[in-house]
Amino acid sequence: MTQLLRVFLAGTALLAMAACEPASHVTEAPPAAPAPPPVRPETAAMYAAQDDGNLTVPAIPESLLTEDKARQLVDYWTEEPVGTIIVDPHARRLYHVQPGNKAMRYTVGVGAAGYGFTGEAHIPYQRDWPRWTPTDSMLAENPEQYGPSAAGVEGGLSNPMGARALYIHNSGGDTFYRIHGTPDPQSIGTASSAGCIRLFNQDIIHLAENTRSMSKVVVLTQAQSGRGTTPPAAQMPTATGGPT
Repeated sequence: MTQLLRVFLAGTALLAMAACEPASHVTEAPPAAPAPPPVRPETAAMYAAQDDGNLTVPAIPESLLTEDKARQLVDYWTEEPVGTIIVDPHARRLYHVQPGNKAMRYTVGVGAAGYGFTGEAHIPYQRDWPRWTPTDSMLAENPEQYGPSAAGVEGGLSNPMGARALYIHNSGGDTFYRIHGTPDPQSIGTASSAGCIRLFNQDIIHLAENTRSMSKVVVLTQAQSGRGTTPPAAQMPTATGGPT
């Protein structure tokens, strides 16, 4: 075999070996997450800009909307009376009980104070475009942010309480737990550092219009999260026992 042939065959073998080795140095970008499907026109219309007294509530950007996040009538099983508001902060949902095992479901944002109360209470009153004052703890923890608002902020489009607030009391008086709107629609469906239970302004207006004074409120614990979303038979524990 000639020297030239030996060099050619050796080079061919090296190329073949290289072809079988994995290209570990080559990385592919992960596929982009699919964009959520556009919401139906009916859904977009629910969250369009709307006049409210002398203020106009801005539309919710469609980029922040999904069909799952929009308010909707859902199946819901509870022994609580019609008109009860059930807050499930750990699932970031609020249910307004309707007749026939139904509830109007709203998606909520939950601030730190939203986990500070559980149990039963009632709504003695609500306010349109309520005034907001930071709590003593908020002022102590972040004086630079909340100090300028220490005397309170009048109701309006930039007020943290949004378009409506439902005030929650129990036998001990004011719980300082609030269900309210927000000027920050991107916070809906998320956890946040401040606030209680917040809804899109369009949703809190809808909820407030359909909530009577002294309506019952139930705030679920983490162990109770999801209660009411499955039929009663499915909620019952499965009986177990030894062999017969």
